[in-house]
Amino acid sequence: MRAFLKLPNRRTLLTLVAVLALAPVTAGAQPADYPNNRITFVCAFPAGSGADILVRYLSDKMAKVSGQTVMVENKPGANGNIAAEYTVRAKPDGYTVYVHSGTSTAANMSLFKRPTVDVTKDLRGVQFINKQPFMIAVPVNSPAKDINDLTALMKERKGEGSYGVTATSGKVLAALYKEMAGFEATEVSYKTGPEALNDISSGALDFVAVDPVFALAQQKAAGLRLLAVSSPERMKATPDIPAMTEYELQVNQLGWWGVFVPANTSESVINKLNALFKEVLDQPETIGFLNLNGGDVYTGSPSEVDALLAQTVEEWRDYVQLAKIPQN
Repeated sequence: MRAFLKLPNRRTLLTLVAVLALAPVTAGAQPADYPNNRITFVCAFPAGSGADILVRYLSDKMAKVSGQTVMVENKPGANGNIAAEYTVRAKPDGYTVYVHSGTSTAANMSLFKRPTVDVTKDLRGVQFINKQPFMIAVPVNSPAKDINDLTALMKERKGEGSYGVTATSGKVLAALYKEMAGFEATEVSYKTGPEALNDISSGALDFVAVDPVFALAQQKAAGLRLLAVSSPERMKATPDIPAMTEYELQVNQLGWWGVFVPANTSESVINKLNALFKEVLDQPETIGFLNLNGGDVYTGSPSEVDALLAQTVEEWRDYVQLAKIPQN
């Protein structure tokens, strides 16, 4: 006896179509539900560094506004390239977030002969964090009271002086200062500011070019005298510290921090993450924290972050050439 397949009636077909149409929205972790899982912030510096303090502060604030656990994973090394690679290789779902200096991220495109990450193609900008300069500082017992004094002191040493740097921005700032002021000295590189403390305290270093978090903490602890910032004018957060341009040194190295995710992350997730960071950055407590650590709050759209990153990549090609920094 022949068996016949019974076709569903019209009402059943319409119900099935409706269920299938809803399936992509209700199944799994969709962008519309973001965030509904643990978020990881990637930090390119070791625990206890100035960068780590900033990233952990933001992770705590993000946990409160997102309602999700936010972990910090430290991936130090290779001037931030290890952290950038880790982010690029992560699933582009918005749950791996790179919070780092956009300046340093862009600079690596010129500091390395073969960058492992093309930051303008492999990363997407989400939000800015702040604008902040690096700082030139001397031990508190140094005879140098301002940049002119320090320049005179370094020239007296006739190439036998030494200075410490941290991060890419510190390295370039010190190199630009030497080039423009016209003196020679030996560079000593440190992974973080705290690693330089013994050499600063002992007087082994004549000056340092360091991040504002470390610099301001040491000023408060009476370990450093801050002489100048690398921004083209004084910062709102630190109005008492002169800009190097006030000493006829045409340094315009205002760094910025930003938030980045893998390039293929959906626009809806990026926009949601942008809004969450904006909520954090609008809080008076966050503004005060960033000011206390030498930065002025800075926010914008994802496309503005992408545009500034591309611009900074080009600017740093000139900085690296001017400072005569050899590529790694």
